[in-house]
Amino acid sequence: MTDTTDATRPAIRCRNVWQVFGARAGEKLREAQEATGGDRDATAERLIADGLIPAVRDANFDVRQGELFVIMGLSGSGKSTIVRCIARLIEATGGEISIEGENILEANKARMTELRRDKLGMVFQHFGLFPHMSVAENVAFPLKMQGKGRAERLTRAHEVIELVGLEGREDAYPRELSGGQRQRVGIARSLAVNPDIWFLDEPFSALDPLIRRQLQDEFIDIQARLKKSIVFITHDIAEALKIADRIAIMRDGKIVQIGTPTEIVLKPVDDYVREFSKDVAKGRHAKISSVIRPASEGTADMMDDPGIRADMTLEDALGKCITRYKPVPVHDATGKIVGVVHPSDLAAALQVDET
Repeated sequence: MTDTTDATRPAIRCRNVWQVFGARAGEKLREAQEATGGDRDATAERLIADGLIPAVRDANFDVRQGELFVIMGLSGSGKSTIVRCIARLIEATGGEISIEGENILEANKARMTELRRDKLGMVFQHFGLFPHMSVAENVAFPLKMQGKGRAERLTRAHEVIELVGLEGREDAYPRELSGGQRQRVGIARSLAVNPDIWFLDEPFSALDPLIRRQLQDEFIDIQARLKKSIVFITHDIAEALKIADRIAIMRDGKIVQIGTPTEIVLKPVDDYVREFSKDVAKGRHAKISSVIRPASEGTADMMDDPGIRADMTLEDALGKCITRYKPVPVHDATGKIVGVVHPSDLAAALQVDET
C-alpha cells in the first residue's frame, strides 16, 4: 500500500507521458526514442514519418493537492487525450502516471474500477444523463454502483443537488431541464461519491455564454468549499484565467508553458502563448504578487496606506493608488505588510506588449 499521509505529495504526477495512435505504437515509440536519444521533437518527427500520430508528446507536470489545474489549447492540441490517459480511459503509450503516489499504469482492471468508483470523479461536455431517471436518481446512480442502500443514496444525492443549486428539481427528468441545469446534474453526479480527484473535460463549452459564466462562478464557489484536486480541460483562455490556480498550455501534443494566470498573461514563453492572451485585459488577471518589492524597499518614503492586498489584481490596486507617487505597502490576508509596490510598477505591468 502507498503512504497517503504526505500532504506535499502531488495528487497527480505525469512524467514523460506519450500517447501515440497507430499500429505497434509502443514498439515504434521505443525505437524512435532509442534512435533519437530521447529527444522529444525528433522522436515525434520519426513517429509521424512512420505514419503514426503522437497526440501527447513527453508530457511532464504535477497537480498539487487541492489545486485547480487547467489544461488548455486549441482543438487537436492533445488536452482531452492527456486527461483520458490519466484516468486510464485510454492507455498511455509511454511514461509514468501516478495518482497520490500509486503508479496507475501498473494497476489491473479491478483496481482501476475501484479508483474510478471511489476516488475519481469525471464530468464531460456531453452530460450522459439517464433519460428515464429523475435528477435525484441520476445523481444517486454512482452510489448504487457502490452498493449503498436507497436511503443513503438519496440522502447524499440531495446534499450535492443542493450544493449545485438544483434544490426543488430533484424529481424532474432530464428532458424538463435546461442545458445549464443538466450540466449541474452531471457535476452533482460526479460529486456524489465525494471523489478526491476530479476530471472535467470542457464541461461548459456547449452552453450559452451567460449560463457558462454563471456556472463558472458557481464552480469556483464549490471548489472554494470542497478543495478538490482538479484537472479542468478548456479551449477558452478567459475561462482558464478565471478559474485556474495554474494553467498548462498545449500545442501539437506538447506542453509549451505551465504557470499561474499572472505568469501566462505577463510572461508568455513564445508567440503561441502570447497570441492566446493578446486580447486579455492584463490588469484583471495579473496579481500584485507579480510586481511586489521587498517590504524594506521604500518603506521610509511611503506617504500613506491605501489598503493594497497581495491578492488584488493590478487593475484594482492601480485604482487605489493611482494618485500616489511613492511606494505603498502591500498586506497579506491577516493585515501583515508583506512588501511594497510603486504605482509606476503597476502602470508598467499593464503596458501592451508590442512584440
